[in-house]
Amino acid sequence: MLPDLPHGFSTSEFEGRVSRAQSLMRDQQLDGLLLSAMDNIRYFLGVNSTFWESYTRPWFVLMPARGEPIAIIPEIGRSFIEQSWVKQIRSWPSPRPEDEGTSLVVSAISDLPRQYGRVAAELGTELRLGMTVLQLHAIMEGLSSVEIVDGSSLLWRLRMVKSQAEVAKIKRAIDIAGAVYAEVPDFVRIGDSERRIHQQFRSRVAQHGADSIPMLVCRSETGGPNEITGGPRDRMIADGDLLFIDTGTTFDGYFCDYDRNYQVGHATDALLFAQEKVWEANEVGLKAVRPGIQVGQVYQAMAKFLSSDGEDLNSNGRMGHGLGLRLTEPPSVRLEDETILQPGMVLCVEPALEYEPGKIVLHEETVLITDDGAQILTSRAPKQLPKIF
Repeated sequence: MLPDLPHGFSTSEFEGRVSRAQSLMRDQQLDGLLLSAMDNIRYFLGVNSTFWESYTRPWFVLMPARGEPIAIIPEIGRSFIEQSWVKQIRSWPSPRPEDEGTSLVVSAISDLPRQYGRVAAELGTELRLGMTVLQLHAIMEGLSSVEIVDGSSLLWRLRMVKSQAEVAKIKRAIDIAGAVYAEVPDFVRIGDSERRIHQQFRSRVAQHGADSIPMLVCRSETGGPNEITGGPRDRMIADGDLLFIDTGTTFDGYFCDYDRNYQVGHATDALLFAQEKVWEANEVGLKAVRPGIQVGQVYQAMAKFLSSDGEDLNSNGRMGHGLGLRLTEPPSVRLEDETILQPGMVLCVEPALEYEPGKIVLHEETVLITDDGAQILTSRAPKQLPKIF
């Protein structure tokens, strides 16, 4: 049983995030930051609502370059937001399709102290709006002498570096999933279907304390799955299979993301060689991770190890990514990514190998960048595959 870890953060945690965001706004000559995506609202306000699963009512937060954030939310959520640390709240009786908060957002932006005439929004890399494109256009058309620009570089500069409190949430999600990964050889047998294994895994993760399991992949094929993005099937695992399980389990909104592989019965020499090769490539990647280097150098180290006679055997566009309030976040562990690794970043290191046509082996571990290197947060996968009989 894992020790108790409270949900939520201190007010000072959120005030620190706002302060850093406002410093970056001034550096980037912005008068404000308009947020509508649930993960960014959660990041700054510390609230989570199942109403975000509905597209009927958009929610907004306007962050001035100076001063307190303003929550602009449907009236149905007002009492909920009043329980947060944010004091400035404006609301409207939603649903109101003819004006779903648009006029309130335009008014709030127009009232900002104007120095640069620029307000950033979630327009760029790995961000999604929590409103329709038509509503964004209506907001832009309603503004006079204010330009809406991309805020992705600001947001990811903030969110890529985690506080100790955030890392604790990620580590808890990792440990919850890890406890169930360790149980797999005990509750999975030859003849079980992918669907049954998927259901059993999901149930056990919940029992161990997960808040949600947004992503869970369970795939099997002889010698290794031919794809790792689809849902579970009624296919029964059989002797000679490689069973692949990958989960994005959350605790207090923060994700883990790592996989584990299991040998079902007997394995071919080719599979065992590929397993060892990818496991060692992961080891190369883990040793390459350190502060001050470009994340592309981590990719380069693993790709070089996986190459054979000049042929690149990696079948993916990248071999890892950041992790936090989203299952995948910047940076990408790819050759072209020049992001400099900093202490506090959490990185999934994820080499993969299609060792034969349609047969994939993938290993994923998670590390925290520290002042002098990296700390592995996952319990390292064994070099020899755990067996299922």
